[in-house]
Amino acid sequence: MKTATITSSSPLSQLQLLLLLRRQTDVRTIANHYASQLHLCFPHNPLSYSLARTIHAQMITSGFKPRGHILNRLMDVYCKSGNLVYARQLFDEIPQPDIVGRTTLIAAYSDAGDPKQAREIFDHTPLSIRDTVSYNAMITGYSHNDDGHNAVKIFGEMMADQFKPDNFTFTSVLSASTRIVDDERQCQQLHCAVVKSGTESVVSVLNALVTLYVKCASLLSTSSMDAARKVFDGMPERDELTWTTMITGYVRNDDLDSARKIFDGMTDKLDVAWNAMISGYVHHGCISEALELFKRMKEDGIQYDEFTYTSVLSACANSGLFKHGKEVHGNIIRTEVKPASKLPLAVNNALITLYWKNNEVDQAREIFDKMLERDLVSWNAILSGYVNVQRIEDAKELFNKMPERNPLTWTVMIAGFAQNGFGEEGLKLFNQMRMEGFEPCDYAFAGAITACAGLGSLENGRQLHAQLIRFGFDSSLSAGNALVTMYARCGIVEAAHLVFRTMPYVDSVSWNAMIAALGQHGHGAQVVELFERMLQEEILPDRITFLTVLSACSHAGLVEEGCRYFESMNQIYGITPGEDHYARLIDLLCRAGKISEAKGVIETMPFVPGAPVWEALLAGCRIHGNEELGIEAAERLFELTPQHSGTYVLLANMYASMGRWNDVAKVRKVMRDRGVKKEPGCSWIEVANKVHVFMVGDTLHPEVQEVYSFLEELGVKMRELGYVPDTKYVLQDVGDEQKEYVLSTHSEKLAVGFGLLKLPRGATVRVLKNLRICGDCHKAFKFMSKVVEREIVVRDGKRFHHFKDGECSCGNYW
Repeated sequence: MKTATITSSSPLSQLQLLLLLRRQTDVRTIANHYASQLHLCFPHNPLSYSLARTIHAQMITSGFKPRGHILNRLMDVYCKSGNLVYARQLFDEIPQPDIVGRTTLIAAYSDAGDPKQAREIFDHTPLSIRDTVSYNAMITGYSHNDDGHNAVKIFGEMMADQFKPDNFTFTSVLSASTRIVDDERQCQQLHCAVVKSGTESVVSVLNALVTLYVKCASLLSTSSMDAARKVFDGMPERDELTWTTMITGYVRNDDLDSARKIFDGMTDKLDVAWNAMISGYVHHGCISEALELFKRMKEDGIQYDEFTYTSVLSACANSGLFKHGKEVHGNIIRTEVKPASKLPLAVNNALITLYWKNNEVDQAREIFDKMLERDLVSWNAILSGYVNVQRIEDAKELFNKMPERNPLTWTVMIAGFAQNGFGEEGLKLFNQMRMEGFEPCDYAFAGAITACAGLGSLENGRQLHAQLIRFGFDSSLSAGNALVTMYARCGIVEAAHLVFRTMPYVDSVSWNAMIAALGQHGHGAQVVELFERMLQEEILPDRITFLTVLSACSHAGLVEEGCRYFESMNQIYGITPGEDHYARLIDLLCRAGKISEAKGVIETMPFVPGAPVWEALLAGCRIHGNEELGIEAAERLFELTPQHSGTYVLLANMYASMGRWNDVAKVRKVMRDRGVKKEPGCSWIEVANKVHVFMVGDTLHPEVQEVYSFLEELGVKMRELGYVPDTKYVLQDVGDEQKEYVLSTHSEKLAVGFGLLKLPRGATVRVLKNLRICGDCHKAFKFMSKVVEREIVVRDGKRFHHFKDGECSCGNYW
């Protein structure tokens, strides 16, 4: 404040002079009072805004004209209270805002995510009053708003305007550069600028420089890790961020050895660095190393935190180490002060995943129900758990209760429906997902396509294939694998093969799907050829591969090849055959009539044979009429699976083929006494985007009488070519005429007849059946295909049959 010069000639009286001085003293006192009041407005204090507004109101009503430092303080309080509107009004009322006020508002707009307004104030700030702090505020603002280009640009302007950058400048501009680095030379140029500025000994600057080199290494060149290491080695002082950045950098560049060397060289017990190292091991599948470090943390007295627990629990969940995971859970319960319900969200989510991935979904649900806070990860995890154990009704109930959903939620549910026999619901859900505005990912498409495969809905599958291409997912591995299976299960193995050949990348699942497709369609020789090609391309077969190959060899009668591949499982590939592999081997031998060899395999199995093995033997005995061994197999099955209707049906079929009707009646009586119900045969066909289902002896389909009439007319032409109904497949002791009628009402015949009536002339008839095709139907379709000069494809519970020109693709070996 300027002091007035008073002379004797002044027009002011002595009293006026004293009053003026008194008023000047009051102004100073009042100003100090307001300043001290504003200093009570601490940042982030919810009462600060109210207090500041009260002080501001008092200033206005008292007529007090605050000076710059008080206005700046008031603006600062408004900004930190989130009231930028009041701060800006105050700023606009100041005739000439100083650099402090301008910088305060620049920083506030940047923090609020509005760098455009911040830049406007900065650009209107005269160059004469700018300083390094104002440039730092602008650079930091761009950096915090992920705008690396403008941050670097304004740094260049700062240098051009000859303002000297400080450590805050370089920390901000280096951090911003990590978002836009696309050339290692950019890192080197900024490094040189740091050295020239004299800030190369500041920890925050060097940390930002190390981070920049590490980011450059992960995006462009691993040689940048060497530059990061040089900076790291030359640092006079390191903090937690330094160690963690270097460890994480090596981990992301798949150099766990270098990461471990850095880690072992730490002098301080930094829990963040330990977590980074454990997380790196988990990410790269080095589970034993991760668990070893987890154990050492406790021994070295380093406190576990939520990141430690999350990493280790995830490792146990993904590696099948359920026992270890439960031990970690026990440690959490014993050592955490908080009750389990108040554990960090990430830890609870990891626990849910641990339990559901090990089929302990009820335990996972118990954790879920106790959680005080849940997010989408929590809901999706428990939903995945229910789907994983095929509890679809529970999954549906949970899905309907979810407060929000994301694409993963829909995808899990769609896949769950598709893989558990609810294909129609899966397709409906896929369409609902799109109607609600969620864009499907390739996994959602894969789930919907899998649903089409289960339903045999070729037209829906084709439409989804077209949509998949439109969405740009035609190169997706999961969708490609689903398409191979869909086309194969809808009867077009050629389309499946085309998809397989044009996939940009294939994995073992792709090979397995294609091998299974060829096998299901009776192309045994092609299966062997494809499997050998798979081995030549150094794709290691897994247990699923051998299951598909053995099945294909069984259906094609390739006994020698099948036995050789079975032996190679353990001898060459170290895969111990499971009961399912033995069942395929038994089936292979039995279909070829080698019943005694099959019995010998059963007697030398390394474990007690279960139902699949005895079922394969019984089926073989039925085909080749080995009554004694068939009855033994049936008795074993009655002990193991007394409620499985297939055993009774196979045994009854065997008795019926030998004319032992009394024994057939006895088997049926046992079924009734035990409450076992035979699954009714049904077949379905898709015509004009609608699926038509036929039951055996159907009378409910609105057009079934027309079908019966058509089949009767067709039967006359078939008999002219030599067709005679094979009545041995009728499991009833009735007259031949009645037996022929029973055969004529089989569901697959009705479905094929409907297709011949309704599909365009020359179109392939594709029918799906839930049970094994009847022997007489198989014979009849060969004659039908010749009479109508059309291809008939039937998928039964085991495989495909392609009937054309009076022949079947299976070569009558089925």
